Amino acid sequence: MQYKIRLLLSQVKKAPYCSSALQSIVRVKKPLAFFSIILYKQLAMAKKLFAKGKGGRLDRWILGGIVISLVLIGLTLWGPLRTFRPTDGEKTKQEKKSEKKTGKKEKKKHGESAVTEPDEKAVLIAIVIDDLGQDVKQAREVLSLPGRITLAIMPGLGQARKIAALAKQDNREVLIHLPMEPRGKNGRPAPGMLRSDMTPMEFLTIVSDDVESVPGAVGINNHEGSALTENKEAMKFLMAELKARNLMFLDSLTSAKSVAYATAKEFGLKSAKRDVFLDNEGDNPAYIRKQLDELTDIARNHGRAIGIGHPHPATISELRKWLVEADEQGFEVVPVSRLMN
Repeated sequence: MQYKIRLLLSQVKKAPYCSSALQSIVRVKKPLAFFSIILYKQLAMAKKLFAKGKGGRLDRWILGGIVISLVLIGLTLWGPLRTFRPTDGEKTKQEKKSEKKTGKKEKKKHGESAVTEPDEKAVLIAIVIDDLGQDVKQAREVLSLPGRITLAIMPGLGQARKIAALAKQDNREVLIHLPMEPRGKNGRPAPGMLRSDMTPMEFLTIVSDDVESVPGAVGINNHEGSALTENKEAMKFLMAELKARNLMFLDSLTSAKSVAYATAKEFGLKSAKRDVFLDNEGDNPAYIRKQLDELTDIARNHGRAIGIGHPHPATISELRKWLVEADEQGFEVVPVSRLMN
């Protein structure tokens, strides 16, 4: 009996039509109805293959094999023997339940972040330290501060280029702290100062010299300038030149009547204006702290704020403490160009 079974199996394996049918069954890619047809044809062809007299008993063995095969196929496709992974369109109920739960959790997390993100990430503060360019030690003190402080370097001073190079090495942003004509101040003008009584050629020459003396600067802010920043024609002339040089402009607002920022916007410059002067009382730590608190309040209410200070020892000391606290409270200190629109 065992010999006959082995003989039958060996002959079935040799038959090409049986081999292809079996391969079709193993792949389980066709519906069960097609398997029945294929196996029926296999039986008919097997009858023709074997000699008469042997076929009766062999037919029974083949028929039994077909029945067993059909049962195994059914268990494989729809029963507990099903082991293949479902396709993307055939996800199990358990997976669908899991996806629903995960989706709810993700929506909840998304909703929570939408509430907390503005308080933690959207509040930006820029600090600009003016009047650098003469003392390298002062500049190193500013560069030692933990935040991304912007350095405003006065053109034409002895250490302007060196300080600009130090700032570049430390990946800090630099502005040209451009001297402009003040109101009611007599005496000799500062080197590189722009004045309203200049000819157009003198004006442009001063701007060009000032820009070249502070390499790597991304823009300018005004030193003094309470008179010149009120002069609309002078500001048009200046902004046209800055636009040609692709430089930004920060209005220090040394005059409440300044038209500098508005003119910069008219010319399409990236520009901004100062919110708080930090150290008009440069030797008074309590005053400086009060100004820093005011800067923080403005940033919290408007999402951003710009403060301008100077390299006084008291300013550096208070900034060092305040920068740590600002970071803990979720404020981000950024280069001033981040707040230029």
